[in-house]
Amino acid sequence: MVIDDASIQVLRAAGVSLVIDLEGRVPRVLHWGADLGPVDAAMAAALRESSIPAVLNNAPDVPRQLSLWPTEQDGWVGTPAQSGNRHGTATTPRPRLVDVTAEHPDAGGGTLCLELADEITDTRSRLVCVMDAAGVLSVDVSIENAGTSDYLLDGLRVLLPLPDRADELLDFSGKWCRERAPQRQGFSFGTHARRARRGKPGHDSPYLLSAGTAGFGFGHGEVWSAHLAWSGDGEYLAERLPEGAGPFSRVIGAGELLRSGEVILKPGDRYDAPRAIFVWSDRGLDGIARRLHTRLRDRPGHPASARPLVLNTWEAVYFDHDLDRLIELADRAVDVGVERIVLDDGWFRGRRDDHAGLGDWVVDENVWPQGLGPFVDAVRERGMQFGLWFEPEMINPDSDLARTHPDWILAPRSGAGATSRQQQVLDLANPDAYAIVLQRISALVDEHAIDYIKWDHNRDLMEPVAAREGGDRPQVREQTLALYRMLDELRSRYPQLEIETCSGGGGRVDLGILERTDRLWASDCNDPVERARIERWTRLLAPPELIGSHLGARRSHTTQRETDLSFRLAISLTAHAGIEADLTTADAGELEVITAWARLYKELRPLIHTGRIVNADLADDATMLTGIVAQDGARALYTWARLGTSDAGQSGRILLPGLDPLADYSVRVRTELGLPSMHEGRDPAWLDSATGEGFHAPGAVLAVAGLPMPTLNPQQALLLDVVRTS
Repeated sequence: MVIDDASIQVLRAAGVSLVIDLEGRVPRVLHWGADLGPVDAAMAAALRESSIPAVLNNAPDVPRQLSLWPTEQDGWVGTPAQSGNRHGTATTPRPRLVDVTAEHPDAGGGTLCLELADEITDTRSRLVCVMDAAGVLSVDVSIENAGTSDYLLDGLRVLLPLPDRADELLDFSGKWCRERAPQRQGFSFGTHARRARRGKPGHDSPYLLSAGTAGFGFGHGEVWSAHLAWSGDGEYLAERLPEGAGPFSRVIGAGELLRSGEVILKPGDRYDAPRAIFVWSDRGLDGIARRLHTRLRDRPGHPASARPLVLNTWEAVYFDHDLDRLIELADRAVDVGVERIVLDDGWFRGRRDDHAGLGDWVVDENVWPQGLGPFVDAVRERGMQFGLWFEPEMINPDSDLARTHPDWILAPRSGAGATSRQQQVLDLANPDAYAIVLQRISALVDEHAIDYIKWDHNRDLMEPVAAREGGDRPQVREQTLALYRMLDELRSRYPQLEIETCSGGGGRVDLGILERTDRLWASDCNDPVERARIERWTRLLAPPELIGSHLGARRSHTTQRETDLSFRLAISLTAHAGIEADLTTADAGELEVITAWARLYKELRPLIHTGRIVNADLADDATMLTGIVAQDGARALYTWARLGTSDAGQSGRILLPGLDPLADYSVRVRTELGLPSMHEGRDPAWLDSATGEGFHAPGAVLAVAGLPMPTLNPQQALLLDVVRTS
């Protein structure tokens, strides 16, 4: 949006506005949040005048400011945007604005490009703000060494100001098989810093740092969120100083976590920081998710075809790759309705367990004397697609590649440290290592016209250095960029190839990797109790069609918990569904239910994979109500699940979020998976109608008054299919 005063720039879209003042030495944010409407000269003047805070006692004699490139010169004593030095000097950046270009499309949003020059550090920088049609703000920053000596960059971050009402913080921790575990706290004074130093975001990734009004939830509250679209080391910051941040109270931001000496800019070199994503919502976390999902779905390369029902062989056969057994599994798979089979770990030379073979990527002739061809042909003859598992960034010491090229292991010259999962890291930034891995993957894709790759990454990067320029240099950034190049090259060579990102399950879930992949594996845990929690929070960032969710065995491989088939099927339905159980051991009754579930998935996936996610805010953590509502509001699917027991005997009225209070609806229980086990003598009256021809009710009853939900036994779920009737 352009106004008469060109020193005020406004980006507006989807109920969000960002107002930036260009008048000072460095641009600063006057407002980020709810749309202010058209900003005329009077509003611009008022915003600018009201942006000048008080001069405090025992403080600089000019008002403190927080610019888009925060420095100490402005009185900002929090984390700076830029940190670095020239051999111990030039440590006090003083950038100034030298050029501005702006684009303001008629449809809203737009781009603002700011060029900065700094005589102290002898650098030139660029900051590009883009607001898309969903109101999501992306910020790209870069810095170029304009001097004649090396500039050692220690950090480059994007920080945006927040108002005082952003009073609580939410981010995530976790571990293998329990990713994205939420943690909340007050937005106290000081620095809340979350750093991922694993060579990837990690299973404990902060993932999405959110600040919001007190008690914000899924469906209520004002929320500001930050995400780093990067698959290497990263840091997230929420910071609050006693003197505030200019006219604001606090800041939120993110950037790449650079290791000492990782980025040394020679004269003329440029560093491009990973993209920082910022999202605002006045409708709670579901509002954040809706904007991010819209952004992803608007991408040109977003999966457009129906997400095929998958069978992955891992928990079905593990390393036991016997052709007859796998063909029998394929027969069962096609009978129940599977559309794609992925052959997981165990197909390559020496891979009878996880101790050997990574890095070679040559079919094991002892296990597959005729190669993979007979199995691929069997899969295709049954009308299914074929996928294959790789872990290209890793190497077993017990492999031909490691024996031939031990120098390709990413490790100090003095020797590699301990293995993790019996493996080390392959230095993909080494052009020769990169070339051989790309060649071997491409050869298999060419030979078998592979439809799908499951791309795994099963360990943290410890001491990730390589011999560069005469010494051990940190390589996380170069390793990550090499990964991106390889994924981009494969997608360029094979436009129809789909790639799933997996990192020991959910250890690398970010918008950087999702720009290059078509599906993410949220967790290695197929226990539906854990999976329900993990996927609820994964859906904050990624829509259901990008999240793989599989039916596992009755006894979970990872937790040893036993659960009913109906519950496992219900939880895996509302994503990109798949199977990881051994169908050859299922009896006729189980196969019949799985077949019905597959039909239900195919019926509902047009809704599941395009609708908007809603979550009920419930007082009882042992229960969950999640929904997917069609964009036009004509249909919705809700999953009412109980994970454990509760003190309360009844839930009381529970709202069905996302429905129109002015419309009328029919609510029907989907019984294809069987009815859940109830912990009550008699069900709520409305449920009898919903189990039959349907419970008819005004939207105000469902979305405003709510329904008394049945009390399920633990590890049970009920599916409600809601259709608008008028």
